[in-house]
Amino acid sequence: MRWTRRHLNAISNTMLFTYRAIDQDGHEREGSIEATSKDVAVSALQRRNLIISAINSAEKHSMLDFSIPFFSRISNKDVVILSRQVATLFEAQVPPLRVFRLLAAEVENKNLAKVLSAVGDDIQGGSPISKALAHHPTVFSMFYVNMVRAGEESGKLSETFLYLADYLDRVYDIVSKAENALIYPIFVIVVFFAVMGLMLTLVIPKISAVLIDSGQAVPIYTSVVIGLSNFVVHYGIFILIGLFALGIYVWQLGKTERGKYVMDSLKLSVPYVGDLYEKLYLARISDNFSTMLLSGISVVEAIEITGSVVGNSVFASVLSEVGADVKGGASISDSLSKHPEIPGIMVAMTKVGEESGELGKILTTLAKFYSREVTNAVDTLVGLIEPIMIVLLGLGVGTLLAAVLLPIYNLAGSI
Repeated sequence: MRWTRRHLNAISNTMLFTYRAIDQDGHEREGSIEATSKDVAVSALQRRNLIISAINSAEKHSMLDFSIPFFSRISNKDVVILSRQVATLFEAQVPPLRVFRLLAAEVENKNLAKVLSAVGDDIQGGSPISKALAHHPTVFSMFYVNMVRAGEESGKLSETFLYLADYLDRVYDIVSKAENALIYPIFVIVVFFAVMGLMLTLVIPKISAVLIDSGQAVPIYTSVVIGLSNFVVHYGIFILIGLFALGIYVWQLGKTERGKYVMDSLKLSVPYVGDLYEKLYLARISDNFSTMLLSGISVVEAIEITGSVVGNSVFASVLSEVGADVKGGASISDSLSKHPEIPGIMVAMTKVGEESGELGKILTTLAKFYSREVTNAVDTLVGLIEPIMIVLLGLGVGTLLAAVLLPIYNLAGSI
């Protein structure tokens, strides 16, 4: 038999898989099989009349086969693209198992490929898609899972995944705008403290030594700068240790429920930035709520799920209380009106939606309104922060230099 290049490539690309399966007599069997992919291995085992309970790759990975977690993390953008691909394949009437097997083999993100492979295994074992996705809460939120469950119940999975892709796209866009607005001021602040630190530890001590050796009386502001420089030089390491300890404490505090609530409250109370975050969360609440209502999810369940994915403990607490009130028979608008965190326009529009029976559409309009407000707040914040930060950076460095250079200039003029 002559081996063609195609045959040789097929042999070189085969992989070893281990499996557990149940035969026709109900006995559990274990073994291994070589195939070019997991799908091919599954098909081969099914042709042997085996019911597969688990199948995994037995290939050993080399030391070079690794991925850096930061670069292979599953981003919101990855899930958006995945949702659109799933919707397209469902519209083409590709079976669910085949959809997730195909995407697991095609996606570039290795972590996402592992997740999709595990989802495919669960579907093959008889789990519905929503339950299979629920096993991976770090990738697919409770909101995502419940939307898929609603799509399964209504028989509109392709439309559901398109809804999800559009929703996640909107969330990604609005969150990225808010985050990008804060990157520049944070960068300027870090540069400011870095420059000030270098000035106080490297430049000022050398210049102050010249002034001290001259025996000339120095102005009070120069004495303050020299004293600050000496303090940073001698105790700077303790300042850094204190800041590091404070960072660890805040990080640990953020892991507790009480700590999260306090930090989220502080985030909302910061001037300008708090207003930006408030509009961001209100846009997210409106968008989540409207998307779920239009997908057929019950009001109480939609409120509870929105509270779990809003991303802020203050608003999560508000929605938890609203959900409890609605369960007790109260209207949504009356429940929202009890909380000062919810603006009057949201309460009024919710009431109009309840009375007209178009709550989902009204909330969609409200979500668009708050999305525009976030964009405007971002533009305003960036417009204010840029000149303020530049002026503060210039004043800080200029004050330090003037405090030590003016006495030296006077010293040189008197010689």
